[in-house]
Amino acid sequence: MAQDKIQMPQSGGGLVRYFDNYHTKIEISPKTVVFMIVAVIIVEILIHALG
Repeated sequence: MAQDKIQMPQSGGGLVRYFDNYHTKIEISPKTVVFMIVAVIIVEILIHALG
């Protein structure tokens, strides 16, 4: 029963990259993203404290 082996085709573990050569016109640096997140958090804290 357990002796039968079924060979499945290799699929790369499900890691398929469709957009290898995709470049956007808008590029945001990671530092800018972190700054924007911190700014939103500060605004939320101020709104909560003053509101």
